[in-house]
Order: sequence, then structure tokens, then C-alpha cells
Amino acid sequence: MEMKIPRALTIAGSDSGGGAGIQADLKTFAALGVHGMSAITSITAQNTKTVTLIHDVPVEMIREQIRVVVEDIGVDSVKTGMLHTVEIISAVADELRNINAPIVVDPVMIAKSGAKLLRDDSINTLIEKLIPLATVVTPNVREAEVLAKMEIKDVNDQMKAAEEIASLGPKAVVVKGGHIEGLEAVDILYYQGEFRKFVGERLNTKNTHGTGCTFASAIAAQLAKGYNIPEAIQTAKEFVTSAIKYGLNIGGGHGPVNPTGRIVREAEKFRVLENLREAIKVIEESEWIVEFIPESQSNLVMAIENPEGLDDVAGIPGRIVKVGGRAKASSHPWFNSSKHVASAVITMMQYYPSLRSAINIKYSEEIISAAKKLHYVVSSYDRREEPPEIKNVEGKTIPWGIKTALEKIGWRTPDLIYHLGDWGKEPMILLFGEDALRVVEKLKKISEFLRG
Repeated sequence: MEMKIPRALTIAGSDSGGGAGIQADLKTFAALGVHGMSAITSITAQNTKTVTLIHDVPVEMIREQIRVVVEDIGVDSVKTGMLHTVEIISAVADELRNINAPIVVDPVMIAKSGAKLLRDDSINTLIEKLIPLATVVTPNVREAEVLAKMEIKDVNDQMKAAEEIASLGPKAVVVKGGHIEGLEAVDILYYQGEFRKFVGERLNTKNTHGTGCTFASAIAAQLAKGYNIPEAIQTAKEFVTSAIKYGLNIGGGHGPVNPTGRIVREAEKFRVLENLREAIKVIEESEWIVEFIPESQSNLVMAIENPEGLDDVAGIPGRIVKVGGRAKASSHPWFNSSKHVASAVITMMQYYPSLRSAINIKYSEEIISAAKKLHYVVSSYDRREEPPEIKNVEGKTIPWGIKTALEKIGWRTPDLIYHLGDWGKEPMILLFGEDALRVVEKLKKISEFLRG
């Protein structure tokens, strides 16, 4: 049985900065598992600060882009964005009347930089010709004020505006609340005579370029997959919040949201687990490694790129233990399975982002000597010198120790950091590397040197 691939068409302008427009739409479609197609309506010269020039694509070219993809590939949903002129809106509306698929209309009027993306003389055409064809219309507060001809200050105003816009003919209206101040971002859906609230975390960031495009495209993607309108909007709300969370701090103005941010991180987590599994296999098949396990046991950890906390560092639940004279992982690797070694890696990555993995092993002078003779960069810190304000706060010791050890070697990239313990604290060595397999390889070289 051949799988049906959901197909979504974006009819919108091109953003040369890659943050909004068809660029954001296609990223969103791809991230949500939908094949994206595009009909470009205008070409904009813009960056994170400004739109400097707009060139409208000839109307017949816009029509032809829509026609050819629909005739051959087909379409399961349509999303419209920047439609700059009366002629463009009229042409798009004419073509959409011939398409039997959900239509999401994002009534783009003003860019994040403040530039007008919809001419004033085009608003009535948008209201009269395109909005009545819409399955869902997704105005932000400023756009909703124009469409509903009212001021919007709070959620109650959002509800009134949504109902007023719905009287223009669309099946559903979502008035987005991103421009209304508050601890949460509240979007209001008016659908089938009822209101629904979609509440999301308000993130404190300037990197919000492309939020509207991403939100509308996510709705279109979910509709293309067969979800109903409230389900599509719920997913879109969660998706755009994630895209804002992973927004890109580039340029000197409003950086773009990142529709692929979450999916890239999830893929990276899989790669980390795969690397750890291979390293554990080496550990369990090697007789020599058991000699390096300390009394408190070992843990081998590896972080994704740009970790935000322990949830982004994988380790061995229950640690690596001694069983029958061999080293054995207590469980399969998973995230947030280590505290101390993972904390060391997160701290190290603040200074050396490539050092994403580490293992703790027992301390011995012979191991330190072997590491130095192998030309490993070795440093240490003395827990007895730990300031009281550090020692008395849970979780502060390791970051302090790593920083102290790095200062001691003039901030050279380290291979090994150790400490000689303290009252009730076992001496310990941390061996660092770019990934788990490389850490185990470094440990193997130490073992081979010690065995002669």
C-alpha cells in the first residue's frame, strides 16, 4: 500500500533574510512531516532590521505557480501570507476558488521591522475576496484591529474581534495575543459559534521574526494531515512556542524563530545515545577497564550540542559497576541519568563546547603519571580550598572546581582533571573528550601504557 504524503502549498512572499515568508513556511512544513510547495507573490530585500525593497511577481506568474503544482502534485492544504496588491489578492482568490482543500489565511500587513507588506488600498479586497474563502484566518492583534475595525486591549477584546472577523465569512478565526502584555500569550479561537483559549508560555526574547508565518503554516500542515481545526491550532501553538524558544540570535534586529530547532535537538539526542551505546559495548567487552572503576562507581556521559541542563546530558542510570570481575552498565543510557559527571560536562562546555563527554575514574598517581607521559593536558583542583559560599550550596562545587582547574593551566583544552578528595569525599579523576567513544579510547591508551 502506497503511503499518502500530505502536501501543503504556501502562497506568500520571499524573505531574503530567511526568517519569515515562504522560507519559514517551508521549514515548518518539513519539520511537521509535510511536503511543501510554494507560489512566490513578492520578492523582498530584507534582513533582521528592515525591508529595503519589494518586487511584486507578475500576476500571471503567481497564477501559473499555483496551477502547475495543483494539477500535477495536488494539494491537501493552502496557506497564504504576504499578498501585496489588489491584483495579487484577486488573482490568488480566483485560483483558490478552484481548490478543494483547507485554506489558512495569514493576513500579513506589517513586517516585524515595521515595513508595510499590504498596501492600504488592498485591505478591502482582502476582506471581500480572500477571507470569505478561508478555513482559518490568523490575524495578530494589530491585524485584527484593522479587520474588525476596533481597538484590542485584552482577551475580551480578542473575543469580540474574532467574532466580528468571523462575520466576514471564514470558518474559524484565531486572534493571536502575542502583542498583548501579560505573563502568558493567549490566542482566541472562534469556531462553530464557540470560543476556545490557547495559552502558551511568553518567552522573553527579541528573536521572534517569522512567528506569524510559522504559526499559520503549522496549522496548514496539520490540516493537510487530516487533523480538525482545534487540534491543528493546539499543535501550532506548541510548535511556534518551541520555534521561539530555539530562535536564532543573528543579525542586529529581530532574529528569526527556528521551526527546525526542536527536531534538530531530538535528532541530536538519538546520535548521543547511539554513541554512548557503542562506547558501553567497548567497556563491557574489555577486561582492563574494571580496574579504573572507583568505590563510588563510574558514569560515562555525553551531552547534545548547546545543552540547557541535565535533561540534555545522557548517562547510565545506576552507573557502571563491577560484576564478576568485569565492568557492566546497570542500564541502557538515557538522559538526566547523572548529576556530578553531567554537571562537569555542562560546565566544561561553557568554555570548550566540543568537549561533550566525560567519565569519572578512580584516582591514582600512576594514572596521572601515565596521562602526562601520553602528553594529555592534565590539571587539578583542591577541594580543601573551596570557598564556604561555594561549599555550602548544592551543585556549586563542580563548576567551581572545573573553572579553577582551567585557570591553573592557562585555559588550555584539558584531557583530564582530578582532585584529591576532602572529608568524606573520594579522590576522583574526570577524563574528557569530544564524544563517549573518544573518552573510552583515551582511557584505553592510559591502560595500555600502564600495562607496558
